[in-house]
Amino acid sequence: MGALDGRICIITGAGRGIGREHALLFAAEGAKVVVNDLGGSLDGSSGEGTPAEQVVAEIKALGGDAVANHDNIADWDGGQRLINTAIETFGDLHVLVNNAGILRDRVLVNLSEEDWDAVINVHLKGHFVPTRHAAAYWREQAKAGKEVKASIINTSSTSGLIGNVGQSNYGAAKSGIASFTVIIAEELARYGVRANAIAPAARTRMTESTPGLSDVVKAPTDAATFDAWDPANISPLVATLAMENCTANGQVFFVQGGTVRRFQNWTMQETLEKKERWAVADLAAELPKLIK
Repeated sequence: MGALDGRICIITGAGRGIGREHALLFAAEGAKVVVNDLGGSLDGSSGEGTPAEQVVAEIKALGGDAVANHDNIADWDGGQRLINTAIETFGDLHVLVNNAGILRDRVLVNLSEEDWDAVINVHLKGHFVPTRHAAAYWREQAKAGKEVKASIINTSSTSGLIGNVGQSNYGAAKSGIASFTVIIAEELARYGVRANAIAPAARTRMTESTPGLSDVVKAPTDAATFDAWDPANISPLVATLAMENCTANGQVFFVQGGTVRRFQNWTMQETLEKKERWAVADLAAELPKLIK
């Protein structure tokens, strides 16, 4: 018996890297998987259809069940077709893993409008669109009296939650995804839908191209040494969050190697307070107390 037996799951950006590892583990745990991937280059400028089919072939060779999908997850109609692929092929949908993404790294003064729009579109709208269509499906099921036990797992990043130079577009999108997750978790709970997010650290095309990380993420030369950057390390947490009996909701988790940590949302800390409006000079004198 697998942890995901009978679960029907969509995984976006599942042709390579972390998404591929998600798809393989989900299938190994008994899920039926829709492998969504445009087959695009790292910056999203080109693509071919083969990566999704390759992952589907791997899954089927291991005795699993999967189907490829090449719809653009940031396109409204494409997102609907993606959800329909799961329902029409396997008869239902229980899990949506939003994983697809691109990079257009530039420091702000070199960042073009196109670089900004492309990254925000793929990451932020690419999370919203499939989630919106899946949520509509689950709401209708709940209103029809069916017990829904669905799960959404989104992909944030420390670039957004902590910050990283040269990734203002990517970080803004990833921070937005974390906020999106917390809010929809509250909204969709009434329909039997949970939503969580991960901020993974692993060796992917993205991390290998990120300044300062290319050497850090290399696999160890000694086969006996645990590879903390192996993308397969990320997938067990995602599979756990996808389980029918998992209770986590509205959470954001960091995961790398064998480490899983829970992020705490933005919180208010030190306080300045008086019983009247602040004068600028007084506030300027007191403000350093908040940031020391």
